[in-house]
Amino acid sequence: MRKTVIILYGGRSVEHAVSVNSARNIFQFIDRKKYNPVAIGISESGGWYHTAEVTAEIKKKGEPLRLSLNAAKPIFETQKKKIVADIIFPVLHGTDGEDGSIQGLIKAMNLPMVGTGVLGSAMSMSKLVAKKILKDAGIPVSDYISFFFQEKKTIAFNALEKKLGLPFMVKSANLGSSVGVSKVKSEKDFTKALNEAFRYDDCILVEKFIEGREIECAVLGNNPPRASRPGEIIVSKEYEFYTYDAKYVDSQAVQIKVPAKLEKATEKRIQELSVQAYRALQCEDFARVDLFVTNDGQIYVNEINTIPGFTNFSMFPMMWKERGISFPNLISRLIELAEKRFEKSLRINRGYLSSLKY
Repeated sequence: MRKTVIILYGGRSVEHAVSVNSARNIFQFIDRKKYNPVAIGISESGGWYHTAEVTAEIKKKGEPLRLSLNAAKPIFETQKKKIVADIIFPVLHGTDGEDGSIQGLIKAMNLPMVGTGVLGSAMSMSKLVAKKILKDAGIPVSDYISFFFQEKKTIAFNALEKKLGLPFMVKSANLGSSVGVSKVKSEKDFTKALNEAFRYDDCILVEKFIEGREIECAVLGNNPPRASRPGEIIVSKEYEFYTYDAKYVDSQAVQIKVPAKLEKATEKRIQELSVQAYRALQCEDFARVDLFVTNDGQIYVNEINTIPGFTNFSMFPMMWKERGISFPNLISRLIELAEKRFEKSLRINRGYLSSLKY
């Protein structure tokens, strides 16, 4: 019998639209001989709905859902039907979807789930925590300073310029898709950049700008994970950096090369660092690692994405396609990885026999 796979998409996130586009492709290309895909959308206001297919009009076209929480048999229900899931595939980018929140709920349901769990998701989503862990693991990252909202009035441009040089980057600490990110080239840009970053988060990072090539590497699997050949994003000179519009809106903004044209030693080092970062942040099943390669050959890990995009322009599926893994086969492999990992987790004893009376 086909297994029921819930494709969870949308979400209360600035990356809501990206999630819809990613989930639409997964819903379309999943192997229907093996799996019965069921689309569940989370509206921008946080309502959960069953939709006939992946749609941008989640609330308008969907049926409201309620969830019977039972670790033995959780059930999603509408007024008309009950949905019993075999596995959940979260395709939720950013806040509430990639930061461990949804992962914790799914863990409480005791269901197999594609992708990194609670701890790895939370660590990877926080640029501050991720950088600290990567640095502690000996993985090269750019110099940075972090601030919280209550410190905003104490942040001094001159001190940052002295420590990091110009230009530097200002980023919200817990977002993706370049939302809340600004490139600061002068004091004139600074206040606007701070306001934009704090608009989306209580924590921000100010990072040294790395002049170099934008490289991405896909990682797949567990015990051991495997790295793809790296790809390169070449951003149009009309953009200061790889912005949200360059990623998703302007089809002429970037040129993608898969594989990237790199020396063999550099390519191998990128693959090694990507797997090391994946392991250090306790990622599972799949992730995309973003890196910089400078003109003098230095490599820096920028960040890691535990639910990378699956849109038509997304690098993760493109890098595995170059390795001979088609989109449908990639989806199947991710589901199989999640199922095997869940089966192994069942060995853990969750009870303890003691003399304690209660």
